[in-house]
Amino acid sequence: MSTRLSRRSALGQTAAAAALVTATASLHHRLGAADAALGKMKGRVNHSVCKWCYPKISLEDLCKAGKEMGLRSIELLQPADFPTLKQHGLVCAMTSNPTVELNKVKIGGIPKAWNRVEYHDALVAAYEPQIKAVAEAGFTNLICFSGNRDGMSDEAGLKNCAAGLKRLMSLAEKHKVTICMELLNSRVNHKDYQCDKSAWGVALCKAIGSERFKLLYDIYHMQIMEGDVIATIKRDGQYFAHYHTGGVPGRAEIDDTQELNYPAIMRAIVDTGFKGFTAQEFIPKRPDALASLKQGVQICDV
Repeated sequence: MSTRLSRRSALGQTAAAAALVTATASLHHRLGAADAALGKMKGRVNHSVCKWCYPKISLEDLCKAGKEMGLRSIELLQPADFPTLKQHGLVCAMTSNPTVELNKVKIGGIPKAWNRVEYHDALVAAYEPQIKAVAEAGFTNLICFSGNRDGMSDEAGLKNCAAGLKRLMSLAEKHKVTICMELLNSRVNHKDYQCDKSAWGVALCKAIGSERFKLLYDIYHMQIMEGDVIATIKRDGQYFAHYHTGGVPGRAEIDDTQELNYPAIMRAIVDTGFKGFTAQEFIPKRPDALASLKQGVQICDV
């Protein structure tokens, strides 16, 4: 009986040891792959990706895959997602906007936001805790939107956005969080959106007059609206805190199937001295979405 028990014990210990070795080897392999991926990066671009482009991939799985291909960030997430990122040694380079319901209308998103004075009190109340959550996590960027024109002139919209966003600047400056308004196209994707030209966005930055308010320059959107991407980056790069990619036309992969020369664009960004993040925000059309993401990261790693 005692011999039989000792054999079982020995077999159990052997199996447990083998499982531990296998698990440890697997962990070392994954960490080694991640270190190797980061080691192969040129180190001049901080790479991120927008989670919403990968709805079929869990955040956990995207963290694992992204880390192995050299990503440092996964973005457009809410504070509730920050612990998952931190478990994988990643950051959220651009935190999503808060939204709130006002008189049964959802505000804070793309169509209804800062260009309406009547929304300001509710938006300030929503953004203040979001700013604090971003700062507490050690992150730095928080997205915002202008809202749609809906008949409003660009002059009035700029004045209204500046008045509302100025109310956040003292808190943003205190916590070292940059509020970033995204430049979006109003021709294809976001009809009537007001912050649809880089010149309007730069004018808003000047009107607000704080280093904690800048623009998210979306290369895809601005190619559609105005082109002249590299010249704009060289001229106005001081106002851009973050960049997004996307293939034109169609917002698919950013390789040679589309019209933008991303290596040249990325070199222009690097040459401005930019130290922030560039996020892949194309929508993969190929079956292997992660392969497309990896390719995009490699294309932009100049």
